Amino acid sequence: MDRRKFLIKGGAATAAVIASSSVFASIGNELGSKKINIGIIGTGQRGSGLIPFINEIKNLNVHACCDIIPFRLNNALSRTNGKAKAYNDYKLLLRDKKIDAVVIATPFNTHSQIAIDAVEAGKHVYCEKTMAKGYKGIYDLVAKVKQSNIIFQTGHQYHSSRLYTHVVKIIKEGKVGNIIAFDCQWNRFGNWRRKVPKPNLEKAINWRMYKAYSGGLVAELCSHQIDFVNTILEQNPLQVMGTGGVDYWKDGRETYDNIHLIYNYPEGVKAKFTCLTSNAKEGYQIKVIGDKGTLIITTNSAKFYPEGKKRKKIKAPKDVDGVSGATWQKDDLGYGEPINIVHDNPSKQALLDFRNSILDKKEPVSNVITGAKAAVCVQMGLDAMYKNEIIYQDLKFEF
Repeated sequence: MDRRKFLIKGGAATAAVIASSSVFASIGNELGSKKINIGIIGTGQRGSGLIPFINEIKNLNVHACCDIIPFRLNNALSRTNGKAKAYNDYKLLLRDKKIDAVVIATPFNTHSQIAIDAVEAGKHVYCEKTMAKGYKGIYDLVAKVKQSNIIFQTGHQYHSSRLYTHVVKIIKEGKVGNIIAFDCQWNRFGNWRRKVPKPNLEKAINWRMYKAYSGGLVAELCSHQIDFVNTILEQNPLQVMGTGGVDYWKDGRETYDNIHLIYNYPEGVKAKFTCLTSNAKEGYQIKVIGDKGTLIITTNSAKFYPEGKKRKKIKAPKDVDGVSGATWQKDDLGYGEPINIVHDNPSKQALLDFRNSILDKKEPVSNVITGAKAAVCVQMGLDAMYKNEIIYQDLKFEF
């Protein structure tokens, strides 16, 4: 068969596969008529922040919002142009028969129970990361979802980022070679506090500062990167060690303002996670380190640095002194290979994927099991820091 005929036949076959596949066929058939009514439970920065994306997505509609703090609820309602119903009790929202699915964006310690109640009410669930706090909360939620027919998506949105899915693909195809280690950081400069209009709202608004409600930097930031490492390795860590402290923002907070964790995976792969709140140098990045090179990933870009390839020799400007010149040369990473992928905002793409999963009755990639594994890793990290012990896997990943 000549090349032209092969391409024509191949194109026709591909078109037939696409037309018959569940993803494309069901979306094409149902998008014209099916409206998915969403209830937003928790209208803080994250919950309210998702509303503009939902407004842009065909077939998704914010039907109701719920929060116990009036000004936050009113802010969310304004983003729906006043069309959404208001609730101050999520259980009342779950009784609304017009609601098909919920977004849970409440404090970490409430995720498990609210999600369990939502599943029992027959609502599809988009649950923000980290999925659940504590081993019991994780296990109970997984068991409940397994007994149901609902679509459950965990809000690790980088599973939906087309940049990240491409990066995962090329790493698994051998781009970096044999993986030796991961070096992940999410650094910023700021005290992480929100303004409190009344003293009695301190813990309701600044819940991230208190251990009873929050997993601190590990749950709120590191969990995304932990989930990424789990996805690449398709393994669970054997043990974790770590440290941290309230060493800079000494303002009464309980959760640490800096954390440093090392997870030991099978076959000797180590994954290091660092979060600082008093130095923002290089912000967010993941380094995947292999014997063929290093892949450095940010929130919206990726670049590969082959091992053994010499850096370009670029002369420093003549008017740079010796010390500055040394720094200038050190920061030259011009030999990297950019990974160019067009991609949408990961949070918007995650909501699009949630919609498609509901329409197709298909399990999301970021599901209750991937969410549970990341949540167990988070809890292991918290235990390691707070107990000052090495925490072992044991049977923690048996769901």
